[in-house]
Amino acid sequence: MRISTATPLALAAATALAGSLLVTAPASAASHQGGLHLGKIQYDSPGKDTRTNTSLKAEYVDIHNNGKSKLQLKGYKLKDRTGYTYTFPSFTVAAGKTVRVHTGKGKNTKAHVYWNRGSYVWNNTGDKARLIKPGGALLDSCSWGKGKGVKVCH
Repeated sequence: MRISTATPLALAAATALAGSLLVTAPASAASHQGGLHLGKIQYDSPGKDTRTNTSLKAEYVDIHNNGKSKLQLKGYKLKDRTGYTYTFPSFTVAAGKTVRVHTGKGKNTKAHVYWNRGSYVWNNTGDKARLIKPGGALLDSCSWGKGKGVKVCH
């Protein structure tokens, strides 16, 4: 069996690269530990875009509270790239829970809120969801291009 001298060098380089990736991964994840963030986005409701309320309700954004206490979302905003804006009314999301923001019409519950729109918000060919604090600061964002209709942000 012949061993190349390049093999130990390549192994050392790969180990160093893997080590540097491990060091940087927690930094990007840390901004969402213990806080509110965008989760799954169904930007293209299943089936044809018929603009029926059933289809519009199937377009949604999940917002997850990864914190240890409940959060009041009154005044938080969810925006798309063109400026369509959903502003949360008085609404509390429990610790470790998710609220789903549906584009269509419906009655708000503890886990679902409705934008009450008659047309789609999220572009199937690419868009950006932004979660904005009541004071205007960007809390989280998630972008996608043309894909399978679903984006898992975090």
